[in-house]
Amino acid sequence: MVRAPDPVIYIAGHRGMVGAALVRRLTALGDTNLLTATHAELDLLDQAAVNGFFARQRIDQVYLAAARVGGIHANNTYPADFIYQNLMIEANLIHAAHRHGVQRLLFLGSSCIYPQLAPQPMAEEALLTGPLEPTNEPYAIAKIAGIKLCESYNRQHGRDYRSVMPTNLYGPGDNFHPENSHVIPGLLRRFHDAVHSGAERVTIWGTGRPRREFLHVDDMAAACVHVMALDPAVYQAHTRPMLSHINVGTGQDVTIRELAQTIARVTGFGGELVFDPGKPDGTPRKLLDVSRLKALGWEATIELEAGLRDAYAWYQEQANRGI
Repeated sequence: MVRAPDPVIYIAGHRGMVGAALVRRLTALGDTNLLTATHAELDLLDQAAVNGFFARQRIDQVYLAAARVGGIHANNTYPADFIYQNLMIEANLIHAAHRHGVQRLLFLGSSCIYPQLAPQPMAEEALLTGPLEPTNEPYAIAKIAGIKLCESYNRQHGRDYRSVMPTNLYGPGDNFHPENSHVIPGLLRRFHDAVHSGAERVTIWGTGRPRREFLHVDDMAAACVHVMALDPAVYQAHTRPMLSHINVGTGQDVTIRELAQTIARVTGFGGELVFDPGKPDGTPRKLLDVSRLKALGWEATIELEAGLRDAYAWYQEQANRGI
């Protein structure tokens, strides 16, 4: 008997933190036909180029992990870039996938899609029930549009395009830029620098009171592959045509102060922690209700401190290599 070829799986954004984790996860599971393209090879903002790419390839599945991402400072500084680039990437890829017969696609969004003061923990039903957090509203609007693109192609064309909304992600491959990074890589770098410079204190944005949930990127990749592999009937039984996204998180959160104390321990910093209330806190709390994902058979496995040690080890390796 001739064995059927493995499906061709395109990972959009394979050089990003999540995309790289997806490549690691799929490779570990034995998937051999993984398709990737660098920005030099394919500009995802170019509709004609994306369409041509899909026309040349025989793609069976798409993981849409490509995005313009950043922390509070980056979102505040570049709102037009964040909404335009994310809208264009998802629209180009989802439409090209449909146009060229790709039946299965997974869109990766963000927990910032939920209202600023959504009831905690945030269930999928909280979507579009109130105003968004102002500091990242353009990015959130783009991610909401991605969900609705998937749902619309499902409803009109019978596609099987799914969406997962992760909580705050961290891990190997993260962006450790001193200004444009998210909270964990930003703090890891700041504490690392403080240790090596002999600084006696580290200043942290905000009051330290907001609560955040954090998910290691390898757990996120595992959840994505799990959701993608679900039988359509099972997926549809736990979602609705116009409320089809699935939260991905740990179901546990910590204060920013507790996070900073853990990162100080991980990096070996023994000095003083100073909180600057003049800087924005962002949303008071962001904890996802992950009961839908648990009902579908998946739970996170990487504890926060262990995950932080893994992320810090990766950063140290890059720093030692001068990257």
